[in-house]
Amino acid sequence: MSTLTHGPAHGLVHDTAALLDRQLRRARNNPGLLVLTQTMPVSMLLFFGYVFGSALAVPGAAYRSFLVPGLLAATAAGGIMTGMFQAAQDVHRGVTGRLRTLPVSRAAVPLAQAVADTVLTAAGTVPFLLVGLAVGWRVEGGALAAAGALALLLLFRFTCVWVGIFLGLLTRDEEAAGQLGGATFLLPLLSSAYIPADGLPGPLRTAAEWNPISAVTTALRDLFGNAPVPEGAAWPVAHPVAGTLAWCAVLLAVFVPLAVRRYAHGER
Repeated sequence: MSTLTHGPAHGLVHDTAALLDRQLRRARNNPGLLVLTQTMPVSMLLFFGYVFGSALAVPGAAYRSFLVPGLLAATAAGGIMTGMFQAAQDVHRGVTGRLRTLPVSRAAVPLAQAVADTVLTAAGTVPFLLVGLAVGWRVEGGALAAAGALALLLLFRFTCVWVGIFLGLLTRDEEAAGQLGGATFLLPLLSSAYIPADGLPGPLRTAAEWNPISAVTTALRDLFGNAPVPEGAAWPVAHPVAGTLAWCAVLLAVFVPLAVRRYAHGER
């Protein structure tokens, strides 16, 4: 897998493809994690949709249609937790140190992790959407718009994994990463994933509308045709597709170099 005999781009692609197989086998050997990550969103859809939905102004079926895009965005944000835990686990168990001695591109190891996670997320989205259809959610915006929504969703997941990889390399400890990763469950609560942000008081509404999860959620609702873009919202929510792309570009520009540098130099 040496990158010395190829150009940098060719070497990165070659090394990432080789390491991607390791990441996918790793997931296959840990079926419990796959089951948990696929069943948790479904459980939340059923719980929030049928329990909380009855207490909200939005009628039950309409709320479940409102909720499905929010849960998709919240699940994508969970890439921070999975990226953090896996990166910290590899460091803690010495895997990262061994990989660092191989003649491979320094960006290939974290990139393979991010790509593998995104592939698994794409596969896990299918059963969730089928359950969504069963409880009343529908795609009202057309096939092309729906494809765009799924592309945005996977881009956001890819971005969040990079954030998690950097934090995992920074913590270097499985237990600490698990505890810190658990805190990421709070992020969707301060967004429009579960409830409309326009009903929140001033400061909370501002924080929710500038939360990247709100931009992704609003973009999905708009592209799926489940809810219109709210009026008078902050820029990322008022222009949700552009807002999602902007958030992803900024986060990737910050955390990809940080993660690659941290991986390459270890504790230094």
